Amino acid sequence: MKIALLSYSTKPRGGVVHTLALAEALAATGADVTVWTLGRGGDGSFFRTVDPRVRQRILPFPDIDGEGVGPRILRSIETLRAAFEPSAYDIVHAQDCISANAVARCVRTVHHLDNFTTPELAACHERAIVRPFAHVCVSAAVAEELRAGWGIRATVIPNGVDAHRFALAAADTAAVRRRQAELGRYVLAVGGIEPRKGTLDLLEAFAVLRESTPDVGLVIAGGETLFDYRDYRSRFDARAAELGIEPRVLGPVPHEELPSIVAAASVFAFPSTKEGFGLAAMEALAAGVPVVTRELPVLREVFGGAARFAADPAGFAAQLRAALDDPDSVREPGRALAAGYTWAKAADEHLALYRRLLG
Repeated sequence: MKIALLSYSTKPRGGVVHTLALAEALAATGADVTVWTLGRGGDGSFFRTVDPRVRQRILPFPDIDGEGVGPRILRSIETLRAAFEPSAYDIVHAQDCISANAVARCVRTVHHLDNFTTPELAACHERAIVRPFAHVCVSAAVAEELRAGWGIRATVIPNGVDAHRFALAAADTAAVRRRQAELGRYVLAVGGIEPRKGTLDLLEAFAVLRESTPDVGLVIAGGETLFDYRDYRSRFDARAAELGIEPRVLGPVPHEELPSIVAAASVFAFPSTKEGFGLAAMEALAAGVPVVTRELPVLREVFGGAARFAADPAGFAAQLRAALDDPDSVREPGRALAAGYTWAKAADEHLALYRRLLG
């Protein structure tokens, strides 16, 4: 079976992490897998080394000074569309809105649903839902949103988790101590400073937490994105200054460094307003780090009793404090939950779907 997985970037965003891990798991079964993507900003390779059994087609996509988000999205679609060779594959599987717009016929993974107000983006989002002939969702909650909003029935195939990688980081006590010496005792969020990640709510929650726990810092990692969140970042910085908070904003971190940053955290904060699965939080559970997440149906479905939940900043602060006071209460259930989600299982379920679609 010749499979093309289409993504939109080489950077470490959730959809790209998913694409590479799925591609490697499919290739391990003997499938012929090629990942197509755009090399933004001169990138000629992915953010991490990829299993050599996976073929890679990284299309040059240079930056254009002053280019708006809408035009950049449209140029992304046209660049991928012009180069892609659909007839070379039995299955074409788009992993995001951009790649689903670049091909005429594909399977589409809908990780989560967005509400865009820019006309070009709203139209892109709609086409990427209605045009594919088959759909995958990584959680039942998102599949229900797809059914309720568009009448589309998706196959639910959860993410895998590289649990072993994060468990190994937690077991490396010397590395964890070095990271804690560098960053102190800290609450960690991964995903950068942007609206969907609920970072402003986290800031408000941390301000409340700090009143009773002044020795804990706030660390934010990640943040690679196609969108322009400078206004949101300015609001974040201004509010942090008002509150007297100085978070450590690490930005995108190297792939090999992320596990130790996660494993050394005292608690992992996950206040996202929209998610499809919550891979970053599941990686934290694999490292034995307690997770506090927003009260969302999808996160209740995925995390169940292995995380703490809160609906607003005050509740989030209370749950962060509870996690700091009692980090062991959900540690083993969290590790067991994360270990149960494997990419090998995800690959098997994808192959079963592909075979059904091929008839």
